[in-house]
Amino acid sequence: MAINSLFCLAVLGSLLPAQCALCAGSCRAIVCQPCRRQYLEHRRRRCRQCANPLDDTALLCGRCLRRPPAYDATWTAADYAAPVDQLLLQLKFGARLALAPLFAQLLAQAVQHEGDWDAPQMLCPVPLGPGRLVERGYNQALEIARPLARRLDIVLQPRLALRVRETRAQSGVAPRERRANLAQAFMVAPQHAGHVLGRHVGIVDDVMSSGHTVHALAVALKREGARKVTVLVAARTPPR
Repeated sequence: MAINSLFCLAVLGSLLPAQCALCAGSCRAIVCQPCRRQYLEHRRRRCRQCANPLDDTALLCGRCLRRPPAYDATWTAADYAAPVDQLLLQLKFGARLALAPLFAQLLAQAVQHEGDWDAPQMLCPVPLGPGRLVERGYNQALEIARPLARRLDIVLQPRLALRVRETRAQSGVAPRERRANLAQAFMVAPQHAGHVLGRHVGIVDDVMSSGHTVHALAVALKREGARKVTVLVAARTPPR
């Protein structure tokens, strides 16, 4: 009976193929190969610290030189721009969780493509506040971090950090107020404080815009003695 059921599912899968999340064309994957090549597999020069695009051979952008953030390096899979932004909106607000392994795969490919990848010793997803977690039902950063940890063979610490203060969504906060909105918003969970001392921690998130969220979390990690903090983010908003 079980074999017959699996056979039936395979036949149905071939008769009713999935649709590409970008072009809506028929395909077996969440995104078809032509869309992957066109939108998701571009390589470009980026600032080593914040992953903003660079037009020259510099290693760091002007912003990081003028005001270095608390995190030490950032890796990203794509720019947060159309149509990739729609995929992340579907993941974040549409509960299309099948997109999380796709971004984990793209992130893993991005870091493994570079020769200077320094792997963290543990991964820490950006935590949601209790209210927002109940409202949404899942943490999109954790959904990306799970398959990413498996692909990179890095220990996942899903409860390493806590969001101890509910904050307004950064998208609804004026740019000049965003850093203050997240000040003191995170802490390392007391039971994990000893795990951070002298370690290299990777922060995982879906989108990085101003960088204030990962900066605030990096401050909390370094306060507990983290040696290095690397950010792994599915998409990076290009500067305006």
